[in-house]
Amino acid sequence: MKLYISADIEGITGVTSWEETDADKPAYEVARKQMTAEVAAACQGARQAGVTETWVKDAHDTGRNILAADLPLETRLIRSWSGHPFEMVQELDETFQALILIGYHSRAGSGASPLAHTMSGAITYVKINDRYAPEFLFCAYTAAMLKVPLVFVSGDQGLCDEIAQFHPHIKTMAVKFGTGEATNSLHPAVAVERIRIGVVHALAGDLSQCLVPLPDHFRLELRYRQHARAYRASFYPGAKQLDDHTIVYENDSFFEILRFMLFAS
Repeated sequence: MKLYISADIEGITGVTSWEETDADKPAYEVARKQMTAEVAAACQGARQAGVTETWVKDAHDTGRNILAADLPLETRLIRSWSGHPFEMVQELDETFQALILIGYHSRAGSGASPLAHTMSGAITYVKINDRYAPEFLFCAYTAAMLKVPLVFVSGDQGLCDEIAQFHPHIKTMAVKFGTGEATNSLHPAVAVERIRIGVVHALAGDLSQCLVPLPDHFRLELRYRQHARAYRASFYPGAKQLDDHTIVYENDSFFEILRFMLFAS
């Protein structure tokens, strides 16, 4: 079995402040070590479940956060950004049997995490077909295009609750919850062990049940904090400006939605 793992940092246990997500700040080192440990646990769980090849995408900020030497030997690590529209799951293709997301977080506009956002701090919310969209949803629909099941997600409780409503067969593991600017997190070692066990269980079931249905048409609504960003995005072919801060783009192809987001977010 060939597995793809995409990892972010804002949904890692203990990570609470933007300073902890910034490589230029002292607090970042603790966060990146825990991010690495949670990804390594997912890789270990996958190996226990019979996975023979695991690719990991470091999908936070620079894409150069995970400590490669701390991952299992059979792991391949994708660092930095190629510029492909798949972004957080770049190089995912039909040869993978499953997708896992580690360290993912609540969407822009959510009160479930002090680090809630979608793609960029410039965006106040994103909707896909009138559903508020976390970064998880972009990964889920990308996997759906390729017929790759999304089987497991770890992150904050708010995101896990959204996923349960979106697709009940996708396994989740909440490592923390947010209240205002605070978080309440599992002990780092407990989070690591629960992720390992969760991945084992997720890969042991009928993976086809985790395939995400792909809509026939997509209406993307994007609201910016600054009106100038919306004005600029309105010149993308097919985009329409609803008001000073809001852009709408529609297409039957989700790849075209991803292409728009690459240039607009």
